[in-house]
Amino acid sequence: MKKKMLALALSLAMVASLTACGSAEAPAETTAPAETVAATEAAVAETPAAETVAETAAAEEDITLTMAWWGSQTRHDRTIEVIEMYEKEHPNVHIEYEYYSFDDYFTKLKTLVASDQVWDVFQLGGNFPMYMDKIYFLNEFIESGIVDTTNISEANLKITQDTEGNQIGLSNGLNTYGIAYDPAMFEEAGATLPNENWTWDDYYEAAEKIHDELGIYGSSAFGTSDFIAGCSTYVSEHGAVGEYSFFNIDLTGMGFDDAQMLTPYIQMRADMINSGSYPDAGAEAEITDIENDFLVTGEAAMTWVAANQFPTIYDDCQADGRTLALAPLPKVTADGHAGGVIQSSQMLCVSQDSQHKEAAAAFISWFQNSVDCNNVLQGERGIPVNSEVRAALSANATPGQQVMYDYVDMVSGFEVPEKYNVLSPDGQDQVVDNYRNYVQQVAFGEISAEEAADKTYADALAIFNK
Repeated sequence: MKKKMLALALSLAMVASLTACGSAEAPAETTAPAETVAATEAAVAETPAAETVAETAAAEEDITLTMAWWGSQTRHDRTIEVIEMYEKEHPNVHIEYEYYSFDDYFTKLKTLVASDQVWDVFQLGGNFPMYMDKIYFLNEFIESGIVDTTNISEANLKITQDTEGNQIGLSNGLNTYGIAYDPAMFEEAGATLPNENWTWDDYYEAAEKIHDELGIYGSSAFGTSDFIAGCSTYVSEHGAVGEYSFFNIDLTGMGFDDAQMLTPYIQMRADMINSGSYPDAGAEAEITDIENDFLVTGEAAMTWVAANQFPTIYDDCQADGRTLALAPLPKVTADGHAGGVIQSSQMLCVSQDSQHKEAAAAFISWFQNSVDCNNVLQGERGIPVNSEVRAALSANATPGQQVMYDYVDMVSGFEVPEKYNVLSPDGQDQVVDNYRNYVQQVAFGEISAEEAADKTYADALAIFNK
């Protein structure tokens, strides 16, 4: 069967957006009784060579796995290349793959969930709790050695475990958020460059200044991440480190009591939409992936970005003679603490629907642990969790990748809560959609920022009161 290739756009061209390539540890040997060994040896001696060959062939019977992911064209290209590499190394394994834009991926996934036909290997991010019923834990494969975690630290395993310690998947990379920006645009507009202690007020003033002076967006749209910025991050930046969070650590309720804590950010965003320094909903809809973000097209001076996405847009802009930089997320106050933390970019999981779970787990192990594989992937999904792979890639990093590595190292040094939860409760997607609509309503003068804050809080609280 030919591999399915689903394009992100309407193009007919094929597009495509971690060490040692060692085999997994073999299961521990057991010693059989002497009479069993003797009987087995006799049976083998009497087995014709043809039967032995047949048994070997059966043990390596052809297996077809299905796999899907979302991402940029760079991700598609590199992932397809490593899939073909794996097939050459494992001639009996054939992988049929599909790739999508972010929204289309989850539209398709929900359809497959309903029909119990989820891909053998599938990619999930922070919304994975919605799909827990379709995830087959890796515990048994780690115990048997099918999945090799020798060079993956316990801390890096925990970022893709549930609260009971079950290994949901293996992280595709360490990641965090930041603001990518074009220093030349800032300087041309006379705007103050971002720094480690810049605030949301600084962000707003820079965006307004750039729009006024250059006639472009000061900031590109944050998309669905605007909820992360204006709710999760903004709330957590208040008070002492770890004092507040949008949802509580146990995901049983809210992590703050005053809905009006959200108001200043919502008002800022509405003001930026009205002034033209931030895209309205219509313009935002034009952004289909990171590679046509307004920062990349030269129509904005900065944008929200996951660190693993930065090398891709850095290279795209460098080809046009532009050099991007990466700044930490703005703070509520300059002397306050940052809201960003290191987390998993996303992960590969084995499907409960898979008929070849062991083979799927073996592929995931290779994907994260093969240096050859990751020399192709180049950390596009995030900084590899395997220490040997990480060292190999860092030694040959491109300028954009080096910015990513340095940035993640910097954020890793920020003060963070002793405990924090990067998971999402079931129902958050609707809260995010509603929140984004409320911001637009504030911009149109239909409701106040205070009302939008109250509505967002009430929507989130309702998740736990069903």
